[in-house]
Amino acid sequence: MIRALYSAATGMEAQQLNIDVIANNLANVGTAGFKKSRADFQDLLYQTLKEPGGLATGTTQVPTGIQVGLGVRPAAVERIHLQGDFDQTTNPLDIAIEGDGFFQVTLPDGNTAYTRAGAFKLDSTGSLVTSEGNPVNPQITIPQAAESVTIGSDGTVSVKLAGQTAPSQVGQIQTARFANPAGLRAEGRNLFRETDTAGTAQPGTPGQDGHGQLAQGFLEGSNVSVVEELVAMITGQRAYEINSRAITAADEMLRTASQLGR
Repeated sequence: MIRALYSAATGMEAQQLNIDVIANNLANVGTAGFKKSRADFQDLLYQTLKEPGGLATGTTQVPTGIQVGLGVRPAAVERIHLQGDFDQTTNPLDIAIEGDGFFQVTLPDGNTAYTRAGAFKLDSTGSLVTSEGNPVNPQITIPQAAESVTIGSDGTVSVKLAGQTAPSQVGQIQTARFANPAGLRAEGRNLFRETDTAGTAQPGTPGQDGHGQLAQGFLEGSNVSVVEELVAMITGQRAYEINSRAITAADEMLRTASQLGR
């Protein structure tokens, strides 16, 4: 009976983590470039009271045995890197990646971070930066005299200057791919860091060698489905309630057993 108490308790803890993950997904339903997460679980060790396949008699075997599970534990919280829906903004500095890849940005410490949020701005020097002021890598500077900015599907950035009939190229945006993007470390602020399990970043030209092409004037929205998350939340809440009832039932049985000698 003690096994039931501890097993049900691990179930409640697991569903609490599940709800935490779902709540974070729902909180970021409007975050550009956000990728939803999913909690994965695995069962704990089993107590073997009768070994499966053991000898029952000299000529027969136990077909199934008796194994009692000891609950559940979190195995991973996996980030799902599916494409989000595109929102047309008509802002020339908003860029979405159609397919695989991440924008590269330089952090204040000099390291490179990666993001799917393409809501870029210009700083006081005309450099293309994120909302946090981190410059795009490789750095791109838009001249102050530019009348318009055009970003091609291959990342080519061109501007039209006053008095010129032909646009001038001022740089090219590169994207980076990873063998295992789910292994990237989330840093918040729509940024990811490279890890050993994600693999080495593979920079390249958008639209080539598996890199997604760019779409100017669009933002990639969150890939969170509100309906799916609400269903998962209801399921997790019901599982939490059932586990709490299992604890109550085990407690009642223990109380009954403790009163037998009275």
